[in-house]
Amino acid sequence: MVGHTDTTHEGVAVSGNALRPQGPIMKLPIAYTPEWNALREHTKEIESLHLRDLLLDEERTDNLIREHNGLYVDFSRQNITEVTMQLLLNLAERAKLRSKMNAMFAGEHINNTEDRAVLHAALRMPRDEAVYVDGANVVPDVWEVLDKIKDFSERVRSGEWLGATGKPLTDVVAIGIGGSYLGPLFIHNAMQYDEGSKNEARGRKLRFLANVDPVDVAKALNGLHPETTLVIVISKTFTTTETMLNARTVRTWLTAELGQEAVAKHMVAVSTNLKLVEEFGIDPQNAFGFWDWVGGRYSVTSAVGILPLALQYGFEKMEEFLKGAHDIDCHYRDAPFQENIPVLMGLLSIWNSTFLGRSSVAVLPYCQALSKFPSHIQQVHMESVGKQVSVDGEPLPFKAGEIIFGEPGTNGQHSFYQLIHQGRMVPCEFIGVVKSQQSVYLKGELVSNHDELMCNFFAQEDALAIGKDSATLRAEGVPEHLIPHKTFSGNRPSTSLLLPSLTPFRVGQLLALYENRIATQGFIWNINSFDQWGVELGKVLASRVRTIMHTARTRSRRINITDGFNPSTRKMINRYLDGKNQMLYPEPRDVFPCDLIHSDGCEIDDGKF
Repeated sequence: MVGHTDTTHEGVAVSGNALRPQGPIMKLPIAYTPEWNALREHTKEIESLHLRDLLLDEERTDNLIREHNGLYVDFSRQNITEVTMQLLLNLAERAKLRSKMNAMFAGEHINNTEDRAVLHAALRMPRDEAVYVDGANVVPDVWEVLDKIKDFSERVRSGEWLGATGKPLTDVVAIGIGGSYLGPLFIHNAMQYDEGSKNEARGRKLRFLANVDPVDVAKALNGLHPETTLVIVISKTFTTTETMLNARTVRTWLTAELGQEAVAKHMVAVSTNLKLVEEFGIDPQNAFGFWDWVGGRYSVTSAVGILPLALQYGFEKMEEFLKGAHDIDCHYRDAPFQENIPVLMGLLSIWNSTFLGRSSVAVLPYCQALSKFPSHIQQVHMESVGKQVSVDGEPLPFKAGEIIFGEPGTNGQHSFYQLIHQGRMVPCEFIGVVKSQQSVYLKGELVSNHDELMCNFFAQEDALAIGKDSATLRAEGVPEHLIPHKTFSGNRPSTSLLLPSLTPFRVGQLLALYENRIATQGFIWNINSFDQWGVELGKVLASRVRTIMHTARTRSRRINITDGFNPSTRKMINRYLDGKNQMLYPEPRDVFPCDLIHSDGCEIDDGKF
């Protein structure tokens, strides 16, 4: 039976070695509940079962397939039975998953460490819906920005908005990092060869600049011309160190050719800090806002992603994308847990990682257009649920989060599949597409190119599940000394997801599916999936290194013991500085590759600065 959710308990010893403090009535942490312990006990039963046997049960397979609006998801290759599913659903009830989901969709401040709502779902709501944050309906604010994006993108794409020299702006460079980069890049790659999207993008280029490494600048600007380039600077606070240095660098690239006045025509911003936007030289009227209830890694459906992508593909295509994301948001919000695909994906990830001890997940899209999807999900997942304490600040008595990695098939098969077949146990998530964005069939071939790709999709998930034993190898005449090397244990779990096609709508569905699955995991583990204090410490230390390095270069001195670094860091920084050409930073000049800036004032850079 599904467990009750509102029970409180006296502090008592519970099964195993877990002992909670004696004292006043308190809510029982999730790891000390009967539902949690039932799942721990259940692992013994599951360890005695093999997927090669479980997959013979057609009724079990039917009971583990879910469909929603074209999506087809098969959980039958997971190490589970119907009992496992019920126990996981019991855990969801105990964790008050439904009330936590409702609180998120209602605009409550569930990001408790930053006292913020979490409402990326509001970014894709239709105009006639309403969601309130601190008493105000935010949906009209969302659509005010979307309407502004629509107007601006249409003016640029039609040639009404011209650059400083009177030429249309056909190329866009989006400068951002983290969620301001990985999400938009994933969507761009996914839409690039969709037939309708490709037609809308004809004659246009979209580049992304994230890394502060000057090589990334050169890569982003290679082949572009300032007079036809529009630059979008994406930073909520307009203070992100890497983003703003890249923005100043590209501004120099523009102004060296076109003059300072070109910034107004060639640079726009996605930010909430209009004061700094204006100080940078961008007209605040050309700034597109978003809100503190949008986390960076969840911001691709805000102006962060919609502005550059609408400039490339047109606003109508981005509306399709938003509708796909909203479709899954509604499914997540409304569907019973037994049929709720993001909820079930989240519960099974918890089963694999927390109860079965499998710390990694391979996200394997058998679709080259989704090549950047694993990178995006890696950030969303690991920055969200890679936590060590609960929402109350208490140490977790279990490990939360997983290591996410992946490559598109069949590339990954020739890279890391050896490990997932015969090495560590890595749950896999296979993503396939029924209709390819590109159709290729060569006369005389048994199957089309896309069929060949999908043949591997179907074969790999079965190979992981079923494996190959020594008896089969002997029957095939394999020499005895090779049998240990060619044996595959099988019983390795995977989930299969089939999309009917890869249109903007389907890309939106896929994005929201994973966003909501990750939210589910955080809600069950009782952690805050919407802050990221773990990335702050390195930023603070980098700021200190920056200050000391400036001093060392300006005064032509080495880092010494009084600078406060440990011996290892001190020696490495000095080794780095010793290998550089000496340059005094206060000198009032730019050092910039002349193959990127064509002007009389361009300084030759030998690559050592």
